Amino acid sequence: MTSELSRQDSVREAAASGIPSALADLGALVRIPSIAFPGFDGEPVQRSAEAVAELVRDTGLFETVEIRRAVIPGTDEQGKPAVLATRAARNGRPTILLYAHHDVQPVGDESLWQSPPFEPTLRDGRLYGRGAADDKAGIMAHIAALRAMKEAVGEDFELGVALFFEGEEEAGSKSFAQFLSDNADALRADVIVVADSGNWDARTPALTVSLRGNTRFTMRVKTLEHASHSGMFGGAVPDAMLATVKLLATLWDDDGAVAVAGLTERDAATPPYSEETLRDEAGLPEGVSPIGRGTILSRIWNKPSVTVTGIDATSVRDASNTLIPEVSVVISARIAPGQPAREAYAAIEAHLREHAPFGAELTFSDHDFGDAFLVDTSGWAVSAAREALSEGYGVEPVDIGVGGSIPFIADLVREFPGAQILVTGVEDPHAKAHSPNESLHLETFRNAVLSEALLLEKLDRRDAGE
Repeated sequence: MTSELSRQDSVREAAASGIPSALADLGALVRIPSIAFPGFDGEPVQRSAEAVAELVRDTGLFETVEIRRAVIPGTDEQGKPAVLATRAARNGRPTILLYAHHDVQPVGDESLWQSPPFEPTLRDGRLYGRGAADDKAGIMAHIAALRAMKEAVGEDFELGVALFFEGEEEAGSKSFAQFLSDNADALRADVIVVADSGNWDARTPALTVSLRGNTRFTMRVKTLEHASHSGMFGGAVPDAMLATVKLLATLWDDDGAVAVAGLTERDAATPPYSEETLRDEAGLPEGVSPIGRGTILSRIWNKPSVTVTGIDATSVRDASNTLIPEVSVVISARIAPGQPAREAYAAIEAHLREHAPFGAELTFSDHDFGDAFLVDTSGWAVSAAREALSEGYGVEPVDIGVGGSIPFIADLVREFPGAQILVTGVEDPHAKAHSPNESLHLETFRNAVLSEALLLEKLDRRDAGE
């Protein structure tokens, strides 16, 4: 017991002392605009991968550190660069795979940022910048935890470790499944930690035990062969915007709940969560009502949602008295745990075709699917993670659902069915991932690093067969 306490105390000290350098390295990564979306320069993503690989090499812990790509299935195109590192387990110890991603979301309207998105800025106990939370902080939490292990235990610890730092998660992980298949032997592990989720709040850690699935697609609505004068034909001829507005409105009922037959809900209890908290965390102003029915968290965790995330139509600047012949919209739907994404998509497409007004012609394209995820919480790794989170944060962790999706987890389950998957993260509800003024709560980051370092130390004392 004394030696265990001594090791854990050393891990605590090493994790705390390593935070300044970890934040400095995080700041350097944030400065790289590694946006993997089509239409953006790919050079920063390559530069980001090289910077991450160098940080991994500098730990001195890995036998191999490489930047690799995989071919996107069905194309001749390669995916974005990922960092893959391996360290073999010894003396019967388990192997842990640590995942995060180094690509980031586009910044959107820069005028909405209080400081430049790619200039890391400290303000009120938070580090601001695109990727400061999602998910370059996940990468640095992994690296900082490994540094602490090396300093506290020595570089000859026996735990096996693999790192997979992806470069295209925000852009849909299009080569992810192929990457897993190509590198299955290097990535195979007893435990997989996916550091791409969040916590209950800035003080309370969480394990994510359910994620909604998703389907995303583009729908074109066409009603005319060509544009026509709205004064000459308006009132008799349906333009595409009228048809689109009427059609989209059928997706929700008067409460804003999804009204698509065939979409299912999950029946599961949710913890207390007030409307006041929702308003604070989501930026919902007084006077604007929440939507849906049931407990607030059941609406976010256990029920489907449908969002129109993009539209191609005449801009306000270019508006004229014209009947528009066609409109395209991007529809993003979140799927309740338990329903396959393709089944849900089929229900949505059937609904839209059935409700198309005025005989409007509908075309569907650019489909994307990701299945939901439910964690088996009975495994030993879950117990070890809860214990480490409690020790690292000084607060008992909670199990949470997340309304968002991490579709590639289904690929991990398929490729490594025997692995225990732990979904964690460094974000708190005010991180504003994907939004202007994304930020990382520094105290949460410190606690996350310590918790992961303690988890690594626990696994280093465990036999793989236990």
